[in-house]
Amino acid sequence: MKSHSLYLLLSAAILFNACAQSPQTQSNSPQTTDSLYTFGNPTSADGTGKFYLGRDIAQVMGHLGAGWLERSEREEEERTDLLIEALELESDDVVADIGAGSGYFTFRMSSLVPQGKVLAVDIQPEMLRMIEEKEQKQQVQNIETILSTVENPMLPKDSVDWVLLVDAYHEFSHPYEMMSQVAKSLSPTGKVALVEYREEDPSVPIKPRHKMTEAQAVKEMEAVGLELVENKKVLPQQHLIIFQKK
Repeated sequence: MKSHSLYLLLSAAILFNACAQSPQTQSNSPQTTDSLYTFGNPTSADGTGKFYLGRDIAQVMGHLGAGWLERSEREEEERTDLLIEALELESDDVVADIGAGSGYFTFRMSSLVPQGKVLAVDIQPEMLRMIEEKEQKQQVQNIETILSTVENPMLPKDSVDWVLLVDAYHEFSHPYEMMSQVAKSLSPTGKVALVEYREEDPSVPIKPRHKMTEAQAVKEMEAVGLELVENKKVLPQQHLIIFQKK
C-alpha cells in the first residue's frame, strides 16, 4: 500500500534512539538493571539493541511523523473505527491515551465520554502542543494533556477505566517501569487495550521491530501483573489485546 511504503521511507529519516531524547524525558531512576534488560547488537536496523524478555526494543518515531498519524486513509486501512467501537466506552469513563501523538484517538474518544475525560499522555511536548492547539480550536473540554517520562506515564492511581496503547508500547525504552505504573493507575475494573501490528503475519508491511506477537505481548504484560482477557480479532493488520489486573 502506498501510505505504508511512504511510512517506511519516512521512518528511516525520523526514527531516533530513545537514549537521544530530550533531558526532561530521560530516566532519572537507578532501578533499571540487567536483571530486567540486556544489551547487544540490534536485530534489525529499527532495533535499539536493548532487549526486554527477549524482544529488541524498537527505535522511536518522533513528532515529525505526525502527518502520517493523521493521514486521511488511516481509518480505512487500520479500521480505527472498529478499534474504538470494540472498547465499548461508557459515557463517564476515564481513558488514558498513552503515546497519544497528534491526538488521533484522543479526540475520537473524547466525544464518547462526555461525562468522563481523556488523558492524552506523551513524552514529546511537541505532540502535546498539537493536541492543546486542536483542543482549543475545537473547544473540547474533557481532554487533559500529560507530559510523561520514559518510566512513568504520570497517571492518577486507581482511577483509569481504559488505557489505550496504539502502536506505541513496542517503542517504550523502559517497558517494565512504564507498565508497572500503568497497572497502578487502573481502577478495580480498569483494562489495558494493547494495539500492535501482528508480527505473526509477514504480509503486514511494517518494520520488524515495530510489530509484536500475541505471545510476546502476553509475556510482557504478565511480568507486571496484567492478565489476558481477550484478543479481539477485528482489525485487518493489528492485534487488539485486552488485559486487566490479576
